[in-house]
Order: sequence, then C-alpha cells, then structure tokens
Amino acid sequence: MPAAFLDTPVPFGLAHRGGTDVAPGNTIAAFDHAVALGYAYIETDVQRTADGVLVIFHDDDLEPATGVPGPVWEKTWAELAQVRVGGQHPIPRFDEVIDRYPRTRFNIEPKHDEAVEPLVAEIRARSLLDRVCVGSFSDRRVRRARRALGPGLATSPGPIGVTLIWLAAYVWPWHRSGHAALQIPRRLWVIPLTTRFLVGRYHRMGLQVHVWTINTAAEMAELYDRGVDAVMSDATAVLRQVLTDRGAWRPAEPDPAGPDPLSPSPDQGGEPHAC
Repeated sequence: MPAAFLDTPVPFGLAHRGGTDVAPGNTIAAFDHAVALGYAYIETDVQRTADGVLVIFHDDDLEPATGVPGPVWEKTWAELAQVRVGGQHPIPRFDEVIDRYPRTRFNIEPKHDEAVEPLVAEIRARSLLDRVCVGSFSDRRVRRARRALGPGLATSPGPIGVTLIWLAAYVWPWHRSGHAALQIPRRLWVIPLTTRFLVGRYHRMGLQVHVWTINTAAEMAELYDRGVDAVMSDATAVLRQVLTDRGAWRPAEPDPAGPDPLSPSPDQGGEPHAC
C-alpha cells in the first residue's frame, strides 16, 4: 500500500469538498474553513475546461450552483473566472488550491475522462504523490492514473473494484488490490458494506476504510466504533467534535503560506496552468 498519503494516525477525518459549514463545498471559503479547523485531509473534485485548465467543481451542469447554464468542459477558463458559486464564490483552479495549502492532502476525483490527463500532469509536475489520493466512480479513470503515475500513487477503486473487494472479503481475504484505501458508502442499495466483520476483512487486505458522506455525530461514532479509519463529512465542525470526544482529533500543523481564517477569500488572479 502506498504509505505516504496515509501516513497519519487513525482514525481521522476528511472534509468532504471542504465542508459546507460556512460556504458551498469546493470553494476557497470552504477549504479555508476546513484548514482553519485543523483538517489535514480534504476531498475534492476536478474537471477540465475547454482550454485545458484543471478546475475544482463537482456537478456536470454549472446552473444549479451558479445560475450559468452549460457544463464546465464547454467553458474556457476566462469564462469560468467570471462565474460565481452561490452568487459569491469563484470557481477555484486546481493549481491555486494546491499552492494555497502546501501541507494539506487532497483526495481527488476526476469527474470526467478528460480530467485525468491534466490531473496526472499536475501531480507529476508538482511532485504531489505524497499529497494526493485519486478515486472515482470510474474504475477506468483510476487505472489510467495508476498506469501513468505508478504504484506510488494512492488510489481508491471505482464501483467494479469495490464489488470485487467486497466479494473477496468473504471468500479470499488475502486478496491484494494495489489500492491504498477503500472509500465507500455505508451500504450499496440494501447491501451493507461497513459491518464490523467487513471492515476487519478490508484491513486484512491492506486497505484503509473511508466512509462517505456521513453528516450526523451518531453515525460517525458508530462507524469509528466499527473500526473504520476515516469518515468523510460535509459537517466538518461536527466531525471534529466527534473525533475530539474520542481523543482522536489531531489538528494539522498550519500551512506556512495558508489562509488567515478571518480574511476574505480572494478572487482568482494570475495565469492558470493549462494542459
């Protein structure tokens, strides 16, 4: 298992899209808040613009979050730079976020096939293998990233990989998938994925177990009691309190060039990295 990305005591927490406590997820304001709370790990999503810039955004369609119709990949960066999430927050570039939080580790989902190549290029150019984990709802995208970057890249499988690992947990618990983590919901339809038995078997396979997206204290505590290594949550303050109550909250060392949590989030400036 690639150890560098997950070289931290367990259990721990991941801020899902930076959380939604103070701002919409996947915005600089949300990331600033998570970092100010002490989170070392943030989950986020990347997409590629029409002119090859890697940006942080989740949905295919811009309109629900921004009021601007159309998908991200049809817009140039110059067009997206004018768009505001919730009427207030700029869409961040990937390079901007990586530079703003040089000690924070990012769990990254490339939302489309076209995002894989520029993500790989950024990881390689910036020597980010120790700071990133790539997971996706597409097993193919994860495989492409692993082929390009080698076994030092921490990854989490897509749906096919999750299914194979779930089956192996019952019949072949010595299976080694090559992934660093198994990032899963509590259940798949009506099938439980996170029983105490299964969590133990996943660990036996050399996988950390991260569960998404859990927003109540009771569910968080229950999952940690079952032995999961990390919970992803939008409710970052709640998750921090649950870990604090368990004596497991370990605030990250502040980024040397990180945000002042009392200052407003900046608009984007400078030249983007296009691939």
